[in-house]
Amino acid sequence: MTVLYEDNHIIAVNKSSSEIVQGDETGDQPLSETIKLYLKEKYNKPGEVFLGVTHRLDRPVSGVVLFAKTSKALTRLNEMFRNKEVKKTYWAIVKEKPTLYQGRLEHYLTRNEKQNKSEAYDKERSDAKKAILTYRLIAHSDTYYLLEVQLETGRHHQIRCQLAKMGCPIKGDLKYGFARSNSNGGISLHARKVDFIHPVSKDFISITAPVPENDSLWNAFEQAQQKK
Repeated sequence: MTVLYEDNHIIAVNKSSSEIVQGDETGDQPLSETIKLYLKEKYNKPGEVFLGVTHRLDRPVSGVVLFAKTSKALTRLNEMFRNKEVKKTYWAIVKEKPTLYQGRLEHYLTRNEKQNKSEAYDKERSDAKKAILTYRLIAHSDTYYLLEVQLETGRHHQIRCQLAKMGCPIKGDLKYGFARSNSNGGISLHARKVDFIHPVSKDFISITAPVPENDSLWNAFEQAQQKK
């Protein structure tokens, strides 16, 4: 586990593509429990350690996840996420070049609980929720393209579903139409950065998550961005 930021009220870590944020039916130890153990040992805390989950990433997605260490921070962060006061930036690797270098995608998403999958429609439906994101093409290799994505809404599998609807499924994402899986079982979607006003100190906080270090394509794209 890599801690990206920590103070008295919040902690942010860089999630790997194999981890779950909270417990589920798999019974695997979630990231939230790993952080609790880390805090208990680091600060020699007796009894139960408080840790609040403020948002989640799908299991196959990597990147920054923000947690609250106090109830005050949790209440305020939950309100900030509801009010869209936390800016989340994602990086996605796709094989198909988008028609436009940048754009705004607006769809209506329905969720299939049995398949754990969402489907995007161009027109409004009674059973669908509006989903909006913006993207821009920021780098490319000989065969892949790196998109920077920002969410205006937070829907189930939103980035995965909307990019696939655009004809650009994310590398490794078999569920949404990519041809092959990634060797690590994850998908090439990375929560790159979060920007927000600290819920207690009111300082501006910007946290960036390095890309998966054992992935040569990710590292090549990150190095290219750092040179700009």
